[in-house]
Amino acid sequence: MSRVVISSWLQLVLIGLSIACGPSHPPAQTPAPDQQPVHRTAPSSQAAPSQPEAVQLYRRMGLLAEGGDTPFVGSVSFLGSKFADSTLFMLTVSVPTRGLTFVRENDRYRASYSATLSLTPSNGVARRFESHQIVRVAAFKETSRSDESVLYQQIILVQPGTYDLDLALRDDAGAKGSSIAASLNVPRISVGSLSSPIPIYEVVPRSRLDSLPRIVPTPKATFALGQDSALSVYLEAYAPNGPSLSIRTAVFGENTSIPVWSDTVSLAWHGALFSGVVNVPVARLGVGALTMTAVITGHADTTKTPIFVTFGEDLPVATFNEMVSYLRYFGSSARLQALRDAPPNARAGVWAAFLRETDPDPATPVNEALRDYFGRIAQANARFREEGEIGWLTDRGRVFVALGAPDQYYEPNTTDMNQRGRAQVWDYRRHRLQVVFIDQTGFGRWRMTVGSEAEFEALVRRELSR
Repeated sequence: MSRVVISSWLQLVLIGLSIACGPSHPPAQTPAPDQQPVHRTAPSSQAAPSQPEAVQLYRRMGLLAEGGDTPFVGSVSFLGSKFADSTLFMLTVSVPTRGLTFVRENDRYRASYSATLSLTPSNGVARRFESHQIVRVAAFKETSRSDESVLYQQIILVQPGTYDLDLALRDDAGAKGSSIAASLNVPRISVGSLSSPIPIYEVVPRSRLDSLPRIVPTPKATFALGQDSALSVYLEAYAPNGPSLSIRTAVFGENTSIPVWSDTVSLAWHGALFSGVVNVPVARLGVGALTMTAVITGHADTTKTPIFVTFGEDLPVATFNEMVSYLRYFGSSARLQALRDAPPNARAGVWAAFLRETDPDPATPVNEALRDYFGRIAQANARFREEGEIGWLTDRGRVFVALGAPDQYYEPNTTDMNQRGRAQVWDYRRHRLQVVFIDQTGFGRWRMTVGSEAEFEALVRRELSR
């Protein structure tokens, strides 16, 4: 997994309680479906996220996701505390460094952002927590990372109940930001309960209920098939003293009731609670959005967390079927159908075969053709977005993704940039193809002519069948 920058120490504060408790360390993750955040309508940024489908997928799976100028993905989790009437609520938010504005500071680079968290109980007064964070990185290339590179964390001791959550992040230097609103149910964690499962980078299990684990979580819970061998999930259980406690764990694929992986693990007794790490083999899971469950053997209450396995670090986060749809201009219909037909437990092997068959240089560790293909999708999303349509699915985006940049581009007889019926001509000499687009409305909605679309589709079929 990639290195992350922990941009803030945690604050431990009290809501609705008159007791005191000292500060401690980190958090992260999502619980059972009835405890996962439910998004409410909130202002969003004007800029389109580079992966709008991923944002929606993260939200559907129970994470706090927002695109726009300052994109982020956040998770909430719940752990037991030493107080019978309170639960530890943990919020962790990941921000890519590319979403922040960095300036040179001696031999390093510095950015700053502000975070505002508001929690409003259903029958109480809102509590607001504001913090200002500074991020420093050693090299300029670190400022353009798009992965989970900065973590903001907050821990709050709350009474069980329903809350409205409002979170806003603002890049100070760039004067840009994103915000999100959600409703969540904070559960009561008692004897016989499990904590939320927490996907992590690393952790030191805690041994006391009046402290917190030293933990570096991964709120996006996203892992790359072929790159990450295992995903690690931290769990706590609150039960009477004993040498160990048996936990049944399982991972389920999209809309399936049969697990793609399951195991029974033991959590060790650490002073005042059971705690430990469950390691799940990524290769056994297939690709897509999955759900991990955990339950104490012999009990009924189950805790859950979403996890995501992608085809590669630089490839989109998507369900398996969505991912195959991305490949419509990359693989032949037969190869794509083989991916669609593969059962969840066979997807890793089928994908490995697909990579071998489409790799132009097997001697390198990267499939250059696939890397360049998804690079064109990202460019198309940025350059050819039209109102109500993702850039790579517009007519110009489809051609760009399938064939790349044209050898020549021109607009004949252009005098008025808002003229209805204005034309663009893309010339692909190596394919002996000219694609003509017409802006029929004058508002930048470009459509291929009927003849151009027929020639384009025929060329794509011929190229993909080779």
